[in-house]
Amino acid sequence: MTPLLFRLSPVALLLSAALLAAPAGAGAQSLVQLYDAARASDATYQSSRAQYDANLFRAEQARAGLLPQAALTAGINRINQEVEVAGQSGDRNFNARSATLNASQPLYRPANVAAWEQGKRLVVASAAQLQSAEQDLLVRLSQAYFDVLAAQDTLVFVRAQKAATNEQLAFAKRNFEVGTSTITDTREAQARYDLVTAQEIAAENDLRVKRIALDTLTGLNDTAPKPLALPAALPELAPASVDAWVQQAEAQHPGIVQARAALETAELETRKAEAGHKPTLDVVASYGTASNPTSTSVGANAASVGTRVNTGVVGLSFNLPLFAGFAVQNRIRETLSLEDKAKADLEAARRAVTLGTRTAYFGVVSGAGQVKALEAAEASSQSALDANKLGYQVGVRINIDVLNAQSQLFQTKRDLAKARYDVLMGGLKLRQANGSLTAADLQPINALLVN
Repeated sequence: MTPLLFRLSPVALLLSAALLAAPAGAGAQSLVQLYDAARASDATYQSSRAQYDANLFRAEQARAGLLPQAALTAGINRINQEVEVAGQSGDRNFNARSATLNASQPLYRPANVAAWEQGKRLVVASAAQLQSAEQDLLVRLSQAYFDVLAAQDTLVFVRAQKAATNEQLAFAKRNFEVGTSTITDTREAQARYDLVTAQEIAAENDLRVKRIALDTLTGLNDTAPKPLALPAALPELAPASVDAWVQQAEAQHPGIVQARAALETAELETRKAEAGHKPTLDVVASYGTASNPTSTSVGANAASVGTRVNTGVVGLSFNLPLFAGFAVQNRIRETLSLEDKAKADLEAARRAVTLGTRTAYFGVVSGAGQVKALEAAEASSQSALDANKLGYQVGVRINIDVLNAQSQLFQTKRDLAKARYDVLMGGLKLRQANGSLTAADLQPINALLVN
């Protein structure tokens, strides 16, 4: 029994040292730190942010229809005239200058009021779109973070399995040399060692690819995510009721908020169409000046005479549409149909969010159960490996039994590590599914990482 414990210790030490290696040391980044970097550099999020800003200015444009309008026009002309008065003719050459200031203030324009209300709904929808983009970035960054950790764990476990298989290969060779085992044991161990070597190459490449993906997302080079501190106490779901999560989604999910804003916008579009039958009333004012500083009169007493005329006007402008070739009636029918479409889209969004929330909730519950089962399986696999090694020593087990037990143990370790990451990701995806995900939800996960 003592030699068995001695042979296991190098593998155990390798596994422990590898899991606590460089990523947790100086220069390693936490999940929150990498999210801050991704928020500042991710092109997809920056595009959504710019679109949000553009939508705010677009919404503000609709307000212009309710505010005063003013315009200034001016001109200067050179005029040449041939004039005949009382049998006398002559030429008139002079300059004409004019300037007019026009202003108007809408008093009653129902279509403009509806357009302004639509602008407000656009702001609401734009905020929901930006919130959705932020949640998408949180999930993408977290997934990339845990993909790197999972790839690191896989490489660590494969290398530990390689060391254990190499140890078993050496043991089989010694037994063959002393005549206590057959060449079959050596060949089986060699085949398994070669297989694990191939798996190690694949794991190294997978880790390299996952790190490139995380670097691209964060805009950093050589990112080093901090691993989970083991043993990890995964956070409990709160509230522990799927109906409570669904109820939250109805009020705050960005998709539902956007669909609701789209319905309200469609209703306002109908109001705009109905305004095609309604009159409009504006206050109008203008002030203009026209001058001919070098005008020349015609006749016996022709002389140069300058003129200047100033005109001021203030009044009301009333317009009542009478008939537009049935364009208004058909426009109203069109907008009513679009209202029905928006209502159906809102209901579809609610159903999709409900389904997504329920699916994500039960996925987290199932994942937590898998973690507990894999923790028990890890302990059982370790016991099975110890028993097979002891049985091989005393001759009741063959080498392939030990190799299979080793493979099962390290596969279980990989599955357990991935299951933990899946539960953490599942919690974030659940919050995304019901629309409540924020950057603050990264803090509980950040607290589970190695300091």
